Amino acid sequence: MFGKIIYISNNGARIEVNSNTPLSNLMNLHVVFEDSGRKILGEVENIDNGTITVNFLGEIIDNRFVGGVIMKPTLEAKIRIITNDELQYIVGRNEENNMLLGKSPLYDNCDIYADINELFSNHMAIFGNTGSGKSYGVARLLQNVFTKTNIVPFKSNFFIFDAYGEYHNAFSKLNLINPNFNFKYYTTNLNDIDGSILKLPLWLLDVDDFALLLNADSHSQLPIIERMLKLVSIFSESSEQSKKFKNHLIAKSIMTIMYTNQTSTAKRNDIFSILASCNTEQFNIESPVRGIGYTRKFRECFIIDKDGEFTESILITEYISSFIDENLDNYDPGKPKFFTLNDLEKALQFTLISEGLLRNDKMYNEAITLKVRLHSLVTGSNAIYFSYPSYISLENYISSLVACSNGKKAQVINFNLEDIDDTLAKVITKIYTKMLFDFTKKLKVRASIPFHIFLEEAHRYVQNDTDNYLIGYNIFERVAKEGRKYGLIFNLISQRPVEISETVISQCSSFLIFKMNHPRDLDYIKKMLPNINAEIVEKQKSLQPGTCVAFGKAFRVPLIIKMDAPNPEPHSSNCDVLNRWK
Repeated sequence: MFGKIIYISNNGARIEVNSNTPLSNLMNLHVVFEDSGRKILGEVENIDNGTITVNFLGEIIDNRFVGGVIMKPTLEAKIRIITNDELQYIVGRNEENNMLLGKSPLYDNCDIYADINELFSNHMAIFGNTGSGKSYGVARLLQNVFTKTNIVPFKSNFFIFDAYGEYHNAFSKLNLINPNFNFKYYTTNLNDIDGSILKLPLWLLDVDDFALLLNADSHSQLPIIERMLKLVSIFSESSEQSKKFKNHLIAKSIMTIMYTNQTSTAKRNDIFSILASCNTEQFNIESPVRGIGYTRKFRECFIIDKDGEFTESILITEYISSFIDENLDNYDPGKPKFFTLNDLEKALQFTLISEGLLRNDKMYNEAITLKVRLHSLVTGSNAIYFSYPSYISLENYISSLVACSNGKKAQVINFNLEDIDDTLAKVITKIYTKMLFDFTKKLKVRASIPFHIFLEEAHRYVQNDTDNYLIGYNIFERVAKEGRKYGLIFNLISQRPVEISETVISQCSSFLIFKMNHPRDLDYIKKMLPNINAEIVEKQKSLQPGTCVAFGKAFRVPLIIKMDAPNPEPHSSNCDVLNRWK
């Protein structure tokens, strides 16, 4: 079959092929150079006028494959097609630590296996055009995890953030495989009776989370959010201390206005404006203000006499001062408590009147911007996703996400985000990622509870956005760099890798690349991934749907893999236009 070696370069060799050899059958096949007891593995990368170009991949040493070649074969080396036994060194065997990925279209559909730890202990990226089989590939990949007979991944946690609601059908009957396996479904569709409405506990969100949720765009807004969160913990309770604190804040803000150089009319307008948004039993326009032998309503104390002064300035000043207690400025509400969006809005209103904001036009304007955005959330349709019914801790909330109504544990948790806009979906995925990151970091035994996050349409969320500027980090980039050691693993699914954060892609160790044609995406992949070469890029251009090029840490050499169709299938097929037209 093979003739003499014409030349050897750093990366491969040029070889003559016998005239009676069908050249078309050689493309992408693996060949072995036998030379002085050494076996060097190569792959046919190019065919031209009776010669082939073979790229060196590594060596077969002591019945195992070792990537890389230190010493090249000589021109006298014997060349042959890889044997079936040798093929197992690169496509894997059906062993306890391995799982089935698919079949090789080059070697009579032989099974291809991957080491489970190598594949799922590191971040992974799955790229491909729409219609190339990405969703089918993801569904099949996870179905293979649960259909492997010699392991029971009972403690696995696969969180799928589903942009189109595709994966419900693929995993809803997971317990038919094994009654210990369960699927849990959260949805943003209020009419979807199959799932639970996605709801986030507000008190588990911190300053950074609310900055993203309220679309903050200035560093000066962060202290406002921080003070709002401090106040909401106080205002969410109805204790006497809470009432005193509210009165203290209102009293201080009114006294600030009373001692300004404004006209009495302007002072009264500002004070009444405060009471319109922030009021208590003691501070509203109808509150009784008692003097010696008489009582005035609060509003009556601000009648202006002919000299332009308040008729009851002494009475009202004494009344207001009686509620000011400087010790309350240091009041610490303690741990976060249950609160609602309405409580949060009230806390922001009190933040607006607090000392330091009223007389600072820039900060006041920044706070008003946040107030408008928060009010839109409170009164809008998205408010339901933040209406968690009762207090719950972070640990218990994470536990509730994987707990089924039958008391069993769910291994696949599907979040259907198709009924909210991309902006909110992006924030929600960031919040959940940060929650899981914080949870895994606090585990007594590091990486003792692994979580796998599958982000469908990852280019919508994992972007080079303003997070680094605003809060100092991007949670996706932080998890990409640090999450692996805590057991929090990313799996990115996208048709536009060029739009994904470069930092996140650079931390992925394994890749499944389905057919892609856009030149910008292809060029981006070549630049971003040091372990990909031009040959791999060329291979994926001609792939059939459901077939991918797999390479990276989980694979000994780049492999073309034909994945079986998932059963059941996800809802990701094209519209049947012809029948719909009929």
